Amino acid sequence: MTWRDRLPPARGKLMFDEALAPFTWLRVGGPADALFLPEDEDDLAAFLAGLDPAVPVTPIGVGSNLLVRDGGVEGVVVRLGRAFARVEPRGQGAIFAGSAALDAALAREAARAGIAGLEFYRGVPGTVGGALVMNAGCYGAETKDVLAEAYAVTRDGRRITLSNAEMDFVYRKSRAAAERWLIFTGGLFRGQPDEPAAIEARMAAITERREASQPIREKTGGSTFKNPTGDSAWRLVDAAGWRGKPFGGARFSEQHANFLINGGEATAADLEGLGEQVRADVKARFGVALEWEIKRIGRPAP
Repeated sequence: MTWRDRLPPARGKLMFDEALAPFTWLRVGGPADALFLPEDEDDLAAFLAGLDPAVPVTPIGVGSNLLVRDGGVEGVVVRLGRAFARVEPRGQGAIFAGSAALDAALAREAARAGIAGLEFYRGVPGTVGGALVMNAGCYGAETKDVLAEAYAVTRDGRRITLSNAEMDFVYRKSRAAAERWLIFTGGLFRGQPDEPAAIEARMAAITERREASQPIREKTGGSTFKNPTGDSAWRLVDAAGWRGKPFGGARFSEQHANFLINGGEATAADLEGLGEQVRADVKARFGVALEWEIKRIGRPAP
């Protein structure tokens, strides 16, 4: 008997050896040992409370900033669905968004409610849960600027609330999320009142800027590397000669040199191998150690 035979009951979907590539924007990666799609927050909390603490659990969103290795992911992968995707204005400049809601959906609903300050989410790929984990942002604004509090379930099934200060945000990371095992279920955000038409106009400008500068119609993810202090990752990748240069089935975008591209036949090993080669070249040429912004999970191919 293995841990698969001792899983707690669940009302949501529980699947074994399920391919994860279709759940990621890069469209690569092996299967999850088990994939759990909880019915709702009660289902998620009860499942985690009853799950053997020795079984690894990995939450994922829509996979916009995720590289799953070719050997798949050990233990249980949790993906939140429709029950976690509602977006709801709460009055006085506040708006709630579930972790499975797209960042762009949060921006649109805030605009309809006349809440300014969340326009930047229109340019952030992925979900609210991912934004909480990595302090997502663009064009001069970050999650730390607008989050009032975050809601999460712990590995043992407890529900907790964290203030903005308790999230301990830094550049592209919540230190609280990194140091504690949490699945975020939602967040409460605050902005300032403004006319919906003015907010929509600013969002349209963000969309136009993103479409002009990023390869959004390719098999890609978010930014591959974090920007080092005082410099841009794309500039270093470009200066090292890797813009558009093939590496197996992978390359860095000709349009924006900090975006990994799956040209159609790339493996996760191609994509990660390219990233590591670029990191080595940039370190050797310029003395800068690029940090991955894309999250890499799972086992290499056997």
